Amino acid sequence: MNAPLSFPVQIPDAATVARINPPLDADARKALRERAKRLLRERDAVLVAHYYTDPDLQTLADETGGHVADSLDMARFSHEHDASTVVVCGVRFMGETAKILNPEKRVLVPEMQANCSLDLGCPADAFSELCDEYPDRTVVVYANTSAAVKARADWMVTSGIALDIVGHLKDRGEKILWAPDRFLGDYIQRMTGADMLMWQASCVVHEAFKADALERLREKLPHAAVLVHPESPPAVIALADVVGSTSTLIEAVQSMPNDTFIVATDRGIFHKMRELAPGKKLIEAPTAGEGATCESCAHCPWMAMNGLANLVEVLETGNNEILIEESIRARAAIPVQRMMDFAAARKVAILGNA
Repeated sequence: MNAPLSFPVQIPDAATVARINPPLDADARKALRERAKRLLRERDAVLVAHYYTDPDLQTLADETGGHVADSLDMARFSHEHDASTVVVCGVRFMGETAKILNPEKRVLVPEMQANCSLDLGCPADAFSELCDEYPDRTVVVYANTSAAVKARADWMVTSGIALDIVGHLKDRGEKILWAPDRFLGDYIQRMTGADMLMWQASCVVHEAFKADALERLREKLPHAAVLVHPESPPAVIALADVVGSTSTLIEAVQSMPNDTFIVATDRGIFHKMRELAPGKKLIEAPTAGEGATCESCAHCPWMAMNGLANLVEVLETGNNEILIEESIRARAAIPVQRMMDFAAARKVAILGNA
């Protein structure tokens, strides 16, 4: 069952992204990396970067005691680290999640305009109205939402734990109001059999993958494994050898015997995949045109706004601080913490059964 709500999202063009995060030559990149390292130490700051961000930022996070991760581990790491300042390289909702869990810390982001089509496609006012219409449903929201949307939820989930949590709720006989990603919601519904009323937003990167072109590419590369993020359309997911979160896809490249992988998610993930599995060949899943394997299409324009220059600027100035009204933050913390507690309990159970 689908909620009859869809909101258009304006996608930043390449010129806007280049203006916010202009290309740098090798000397400028080196100088900014060294400056950022010094500032992170001086500001008692830790850098957390998503797998989709620029390789320079991922490398810098690793080299300075920070963390490169998916959204669940980003939230967990920022919560557990003792730095007084957390710099979140990703998109705005990731910075908000860090602030939700760390009200006492200063949370900075390199670019305030770095947003997400899922977040933008689920305005808090409209979502709240839908929640009011269905008070009997358990509200489950994806991490890719604003703090205000999370404040109306019972649970927050990431792609790495959504199946487990929704399956748990289904087993308890609960009906779900799900937001915002319609493709991830459809995948979860098919896998769990849960009764889900679904919002109709989508990720501009993952919705672009084309099943027909992917099938033709598989025919040309029969020994390649296909890895697909569940924000992709159902026809693309149906062709996958592995469906899962960014962490799951990275682990698959490391553990599977295949030497070639066709990857249907943001190409920013290739940096970590190549680092952890240097002998594997990685190919982007087709995003446009018959048989196309566009090497630049599958990349979030908002993620691309993060760069060394604006990272250094926020460390120097303290600008771009994430601030959330306390009444909203406190309510939003409930579904986020509920997810983290569930994840911790599941980990204990898995270790106990090992």
